[in-house]
Amino acid sequence: MKVLIGTTNPGKIQGAKNALEKYFNHVEIQGIKIESNVSEQPIGIETYQGALNRVDNLIQYAREHHLVADYFMAVESGLVSELGFWTITNIAVIKNAQGEVGKGSSASFPVPEKYVETIKKETLGAVMDRIFNEKDLRSSTGGIGLLTREVVTRIDLTTQAFVMALTPFINQVWKD
Repeated sequence: MKVLIGTTNPGKIQGAKNALEKYFNHVEIQGIKIESNVSEQPIGIETYQGALNRVDNLIQYAREHHLVADYFMAVESGLVSELGFWTITNIAVIKNAQGEVGKGSSASFPVPEKYVETIKKETLGAVMDRIFNEKDLRSSTGGIGLLTREVVTRIDLTTQAFVMALTPFINQVWKD
């Protein structure tokens, strides 16, 4: 199975691979740097829109470069408050070669109110790097790895979002 993912971030690629290998054998995944066309730090619905844009831009890129894939995937991490408090969540979007869509989200972790405005102006990664005196957490364990003392990592959250987005593909009766 050939899969294209709209990122070159190793953690996101590993999360996608982990999710796919739960259901499919012989997964070949290729990461391609693709734009989300949303803010660097997505807020609210931009999180979903960014993942969807990445998939659509990835499909366009594949057409232009004559790449064939069974699935096109992307994930976006964003700051959301739709539940009445601020959290960071991952939203995944998957489209298969026939254009069918799967969408999913990960578990979310709370963001203290005192950091929300700074995260909106910068990014979660920049703020957490500074708070925890780290460098480029977003490419490794993620801030969630530090917050949970490695019980849950960025890869885990990405895997969760992709597993949820795969549900319509692995359950024919669960499609729109």
